[in-house]
Amino acid sequence: MLQLRIARLTKPHGLKGGLKVELYTDEPERRLVPGATFNLQVPADSSWHGRTITLRELRWYNTSPVAFFAEIPDRTAAESIAKAILTIDQDETKLPNEADAWYDHQLVDLVVMRNGEAVGTVSRVDHLPGQDILAIQTESDEVLLPFVKHFVSGVDLDERTVTITPPGGLFEPADDGEDEADEVPAQEVADVVAELTAKSAPGSDTAAPDAKSAEKAQSSASNDEAAPEADRTNHV
Repeated sequence: MLQLRIARLTKPHGLKGGLKVELYTDEPERRLVPGATFNLQVPADSSWHGRTITLRELRWYNTSPVAFFAEIPDRTAAESIAKAILTIDQDETKLPNEADAWYDHQLVDLVVMRNGEAVGTVSRVDHLPGQDILAIQTESDEVLLPFVKHFVSGVDLDERTVTITPPGGLFEPADDGEDEADEVPAQEVADVVAELTAKSAPGSDTAAPDAKSAEKAQSSASNDEAAPEADRTNHV
């Protein structure tokens, strides 16, 4: 049984137990409904370890979702559960088969191919408001590449490969004295990220049109892992 990651509780909001939420789902209107119950991914020594919580209400303040739970009546309780990740049980055999959408666990460890040659493997998927990011581990470094059609031309789960078309220089070793040239691929990536983020409507329930990753999935064994340490500064 998989644990699908639906959202992360980032920090308290107000005095009545509200928590700002970082969404990991493209369907908050279906997943985050009153009465929905969630497992918690928290450190093993947390007082919330092994417990579940039930959503009372999801409100939107400007463009930020704020959740209220039956078990969290005040700010003190909210502070104790901040940074927890909400998960739900999911039968792996019943995962949706949607074109151009994959779960994280399907992408991790795929071989990354460029011009017919392997350049690394997918080590993780990072999720930003405008698009998803592939972290690609090469022999010498980690490269972050937006998971959009501009840079990722195909995913083949049967062959266990991801085919990419990155800007030139992104996967080549840097030469001494080439600092200015090295900035070119990084700037092209940054430009695409900025463009996609701008196209992502504030408060939208869905991912940007080019975003390819579905709700985040991981094995049930990861429930004992610590939640992320800090908020992402660009969370909407």
